[in-house]
Amino acid sequence: MKIRRRSSLVRFFAGAQHPVDTASPEYCFMKAVCDGDTEQVLSLFRDKKLYENKKSAVDTPYGRFEGLSGIREFSQGFLTRFNAVSAFMVPAVQTIANGRAVLEFDVNFEVDKEIEQVPMILVGDLRTKQMLDEVRIYCHHTYVPGLQAYRRPIFKSAYLEMGDPDLLTGAVREYYAGLHHVPAVDVERILKCISPSCKFGGYAPSDGERDNDGTEDLRAFYESAATYIPRCVAMRYETITDNGKTCVLEWVHVISQAGQAERDRIAISGIAAYERGEDGLLCGIRICDYAGYEQTIDWNQLDITKDEAQRINYVDTFPSGCGCKNQEELI
Repeated sequence: MKIRRRSSLVRFFAGAQHPVDTASPEYCFMKAVCDGDTEQVLSLFRDKKLYENKKSAVDTPYGRFEGLSGIREFSQGFLTRFNAVSAFMVPAVQTIANGRAVLEFDVNFEVDKEIEQVPMILVGDLRTKQMLDEVRIYCHHTYVPGLQAYRRPIFKSAYLEMGDPDLLTGAVREYYAGLHHVPAVDVERILKCISPSCKFGGYAPSDGERDNDGTEDLRAFYESAATYIPRCVAMRYETITDNGKTCVLEWVHVISQAGQAERDRIAISGIAAYERGEDGLLCGIRICDYAGYEQTIDWNQLDITKDEAQRINYVDTFPSGCGCKNQEELI
């Protein structure tokens, strides 16, 4: 069958260097979703999470589905949401640690007798070794028919400040310390922790066969970022899943007044995977978010106004660090 749209995720990263446990519950979940086996999907959850008296959930770019009834709705509507008649999954990278299981994969959708490959990353909060409490799925909004470029922050930040780099280790810590260096990105620090063979991308439609070949392109990219990070936007990671090789961060943005005024930035949820090579340098950087697409949003199509969205994770300025207001002061 002809491939209408091709993903680089599996081609770049799948292989023996990334073994996948097909018995892991997040893998079983996604395979069952693609197979249309809703009863198998439901068997991986209970109606409520093990703790907190909250409903189990599947959080997707196009909505949150809670409890067994909601998860059933998600499973039964998955193919329809992508205008597909069938689908199968091809795994790329699996990261299991810290009570979570993360799967990076392509879904091959059959649409109009052609294949559309959609790269996705899924985070499963483990209830037990065989069951799930919550699943959060990320993919670029342009792959989902009719989806706007806005993902309401999944997590409610306790404090509006960037994530503490000391929560991270090795090259990942060094990368974030350089990326959010005050008063601006420390380009040299970042470049020193990235391998010359580092592969980037995998989740945006524009991601092609691009790597760090030692040219000035990579330096220019981070020099451009230094014009607005962290003055306009900070990254606050809310979950860390790190198995020593790959570190996956779920994060939300914290936006300053300058970020809104100059770049039309809005706080959204996103995710990134950072992979360490044998030499300790970053050999893979894979980011999934909608940054840069804010001006394409049609707010009439959403259940939140632009003004309401702009108030989430907003600070006036990032004076010496990254702001430190409590969320309760802002909403």
